[in-house]
Amino acid sequence: MPIIKTDMFIYAPRDICFDVARDIDIHTESTSQTNERAIGGVTSGLIGLNETVTWEAVHFGVKQNLTVRITEFDFPNRFVDEMEKGAFKRFYHVHEFIEKQTGTLMVDTFDYTSPFGIIGRLADRLFLEQYMKEFLIKRNRYIKKIAEERVGR
Repeated sequence: MPIIKTDMFIYAPRDICFDVARDIDIHTESTSQTNERAIGGVTSGLIGLNETVTWEAVHFGVKQNLTVRITEFDFPNRFVDEMEKGAFKRFYHVHEFIEKQTGTLMVDTFDYTSPFGIIGRLADRLFLEQYMKEFLIKRNRYIKKIAEERVGR
């Protein structure tokens, strides 16, 4: 069960970073390489506590659906989304926003378990963990770009 942790410094206030990170429309833009789109629950705008979104995307050439719920919400410090239905056995995704003098440190922790036991663990080692890390970093770079544009940087 891999845990992927990334951090990124953003030259923008943390309330802006927090809202950009939970914006469904921005998420869709940031994941265009997988044709990701919201098809259920909150499908546009900002998602909040106890709300769900169902994503449809193409990963590894296979169309997949993933439903997540926001299970923790502490504006503008932290929110957590957890999988309710999808390809993983489970995941717990923490988004933290730490205020710094010149901006915000965004810390992303993605804790997941692949399905299929030993086969899933082998897939993690061979390609899935790296794929997920690159997916999250690309998305976080997009969040940084949008947040910094909003404050004119």
